[in-house]
Amino acid sequence: MKNIFITGGGGYVGVPLVDHLLKKGFKVTVLDLFLYGEDVLSEHKNLTKIKGDIRDVNILKKYLKNQEIVIHLACISNDPSFELNPTLGKSINLDAFEPLVKISRENNVRKFIYASSSSVYGIKEEKNVVEDMKLVPLTDYSKFKAQCEKILFKYKSDNFITTVVRPATVCGFSKRQRLDLVVNILSNLAYHKKEITVFGGSQLRPNININDMVGFYDLLINSDEKKINGEIFNAGFQNYTVNQLAISVKKIVGDDIKIITKPTDDNRSYHISSQKIFDVLNFVPKFTIEDAISDLVNAFDNNRLIDPLNNKNYYNIKLMNSINLK
Repeated sequence: MKNIFITGGGGYVGVPLVDHLLKKGFKVTVLDLFLYGEDVLSEHKNLTKIKGDIRDVNILKKYLKNQEIVIHLACISNDPSFELNPTLGKSINLDAFEPLVKISRENNVRKFIYASSSSVYGIKEEKNVVEDMKLVPLTDYSKFKAQCEKILFKYKSDNFITTVVRPATVCGFSKRQRLDLVVNILSNLAYHKKEITVFGGSQLRPNININDMVGFYDLLINSDEKKINGEIFNAGFQNYTVNQLAISVKKIVGDDIKIITKPTDDNRSYHISSQKIFDVLNFVPKFTIEDAISDLVNAFDNNRLIDPLNNKNYYNIKLMNSINLK
């Protein structure tokens, strides 16, 4: 039974990851502020929930003892939430990172897996955006993600296995739902308003189903250490245009959905290659964007999400706006 410590385990990806690992027999400790509620994680004999801040080194020193693996998901996520309070964003996303890494290593943690972001690449013209390309992050959020990658690899050793994951945009249903991500936004609007507005449409957006994101973290936990130590992995699946995403949503939600296209000055187009996770780790995604849309529709049908158009708990920027986190 491995002991796994997950920061941000009460988040969008963290919640299904924790559930998955508990089902597989791991002992999981979650450190999270639980801004979106503690009930997103069900009680379990092998789950320890710590309501606390990753900036609190005393908490880290206490609870990182006897942990074998750290998966660091916690951050102020997405650019709008970060820009609400850049000082707060820096303190959580960058300043807290090196102490966490150092304390992990001092406590003989074996593996440290860091959730970075595919936004660190900036905008690339190349067809295949691969892991060794130059990073040109465009915002402080993505710049700090890139800086943390460098910090982590400074501590790499044969006894401290370090791995960086650069996820595409995650989509699908979670008990800690986000409805401010592109596929989820379109699905929510289509289902509840019967109308989607697409700005531009030709821009590419890389996505990965939340179930595959969970599966990839599981794979890293169990991978040959030599294959993942000091390595960076893009984690994506389908690079669809925004138009293609809207059409996919319409096919699943219903033919009566109206798609309105409007011009935009924002023609940023993002795409990543995830060939490396297949070549090195033989990881093949099992779930599609269409599966994610279907899962969301099922959640809407069964009233698993409360007031999806307005509930601030599903929108990071709304929730962050409503609290005074310092």
